[in-house]
Amino acid sequence: MPLIGRRRFVAGAALGAFAAGDGGSAGAAGAEGAARAAAEPGAPPVAAPGARSAGSGRSGGRSRAAGFRGMWISTVFGRDFPSRTGLTAAAQRAELIALLDLAAERRMTAVMLQVRPTADALWPSPYEPWSEWLTGVQGGDPGWDPLGTAVTEAHARGLELHAWCNPYRVATHADRTRLAPSHPVRLHPDWALTHGGKLYYDPGRPDVRRHVQDAMLDAVRRYDVDALHWDDYFYPAPAGGQAFPDDESFRRYGAGFTDRAAWRRNNVDLLVSETSARIKQLKPHVAFGISPFGVWRNASVDPLGSDTRAVASYDDHHADSRTWVRERWVDYLVPQLYWNIGYGPADYAKLVPWWDAVVRDTGVRLYLGEALYKVGDPAQPAAWQDPQELVRHVRLAREHSGVGGHCYFAAAEVAEDPLGALTAVLADDAPRRSDGA
Repeated sequence: MPLIGRRRFVAGAALGAFAAGDGGSAGAAGAEGAARAAAEPGAPPVAAPGARSAGSGRSGGRSRAAGFRGMWISTVFGRDFPSRTGLTAAAQRAELIALLDLAAERRMTAVMLQVRPTADALWPSPYEPWSEWLTGVQGGDPGWDPLGTAVTEAHARGLELHAWCNPYRVATHADRTRLAPSHPVRLHPDWALTHGGKLYYDPGRPDVRRHVQDAMLDAVRRYDVDALHWDDYFYPAPAGGQAFPDDESFRRYGAGFTDRAAWRRNNVDLLVSETSARIKQLKPHVAFGISPFGVWRNASVDPLGSDTRAVASYDDHHADSRTWVRERWVDYLVPQLYWNIGYGPADYAKLVPWWDAVVRDTGVRLYLGEALYKVGDPAQPAAWQDPQELVRHVRLAREHSGVGGHCYFAAAEVAEDPLGALTAVLADDAPRRSDGA
């Protein structure tokens, strides 16, 4: 497979050192970047992915008793797919199907395919242009429908297909002339802001919030996806000592708020809650899941926070993931716990029980994001040189009833299986599956 040997690809600075101190990613997208018609009456109630009973629906008889096991497929910069831009439609399709075969062979239950990486699309969207990561030119027609193919082929293999979207990122550069002429930012220049050499939709604008929802929900409306899935990119953190330049939006739309941080969190909360409500209206059986940064808040600033000393989504990304769970706006959460057991600033062994307590009695499913990409990387702490580190993660998670499974970043590493770490996880799980545990 062309994916083998590509695992050390890292784009941008999101794998640089955060306050957690070890080069932990900004998330699933951070590791890549630095990370049908309306439902008919009588549709089943909202169900978290992985909750289908054996032999029901599209599970193809695959038992879910042993829990959720997901694999992210990142497309920005072609991290996992496609292997390069400009391949023929047949070659791209073959690569995507090979990844789905890989997921099935490695006993995954779901794949999170990044279908809206940079305010563009891996399907023929009426809202945003074709993704540049397919042809090398944004707006270039690849000659096939990656999302449509992925849904059909994933379901044929008993896999769930989660449509992974990045809400606010417009471009990994700041050159607006490189955007397709039809791009919304070319048509509405005031919709985007430049920060840290990149372009972002302005989360504070109500018209932007509606557009972002419409663009993502088009995939839910037109395809038989199992879930809409977001990563951890919300408001970007300060870059080069400069804050996100939303002074004008705060002046125009911040009435009632004296604290800009609270206003920003409210903007993200509105995006989350409104999207949740629209999914339930459109297709109640489709789940809504988010994969936030692994630390909500540090206990040093909030007694409700975790015993950590790290970047916090609440304070640094204005993403109040705890509230999303408590309000049941999401069906599942995949906090990116990309640290080893015993890591001082953000200890996996402390974060698992903290998140388990957050989801308790909410009905929200909890899956844990795992840093498979760190295994065997000499730049990482010694724990990541041990192929048993992820086995220890899985065993620890079994002690917490709220944890329903794990999701691995990302497909290239699932293919390579560094140090045999994923094989060790599967071997450890096999006796439980054979026993029906």
